[in-house]
Amino acid sequence: MLTGDQLAAAITDGGSSWMVLSVAAVLPIIWAFTLSLHFARPYVLRFLQKLTLRFGGDVWWLSYVLTRDALLVVTLCLSVVFLFPNVYLAGNGLGITAPLATLVLFWATLVKLLRDPDDNAKDFQLQSILLVIASALYIVPQMYGMEAADQVTAGRLGSWSTALISTSNLDLARPILWVTLGIFAVTGGLVFVRFLLKLGSPEAGDASALAEA
Repeated sequence: MLTGDQLAAAITDGGSSWMVLSVAAVLPIIWAFTLSLHFARPYVLRFLQKLTLRFGGDVWWLSYVLTRDALLVVTLCLSVVFLFPNVYLAGNGLGITAPLATLVLFWATLVKLLRDPDDNAKDFQLQSILLVIASALYIVPQMYGMEAADQVTAGRLGSWSTALISTSNLDLARPILWVTLGIFAVTGGLVFVRFLLKLGSPEAGDASALAEA
């Protein structure tokens, strides 16, 4: 017979594990939408050229940009959970390169924030490359590691599939997590320093004047 505290702990632990695994399982779908909208940009631009109504073109473009960027932010926010040691290194495990995927996705988001991929072809190419790398780092171990676990148990896949799960390969998972967290911290620090250095520059002054207007 479970006590009240034991029942509450079981519900909390089970609920948290269910939530993390649900996020991990649904992220490949969100990644597919994110990549689809990102690489749909040439099609959207061609479609805009066919519109004769300026208002309709503005609404179409703004709807596309808002949906695309919102999906990018949602994907990044959901992926941050893979940076938690108690989630990545415990429980049922996650894709072994999930933290690296979050890091590369963070870099892709920074390209969007600090540069102009919509008007600069090189920035768009850089962001596209980072997004493809990040999606591969997440989807491959998720599909061939986490989702294929039952196939390994049934003997249809070799033991190499278990090496793609963090809790089954802790000797590699721990360095990946700590190195990723370190690079994350360095990247965030550099962005913060850049922000401080930009304060008082003509661009920052123009932005402040625009915000006040």
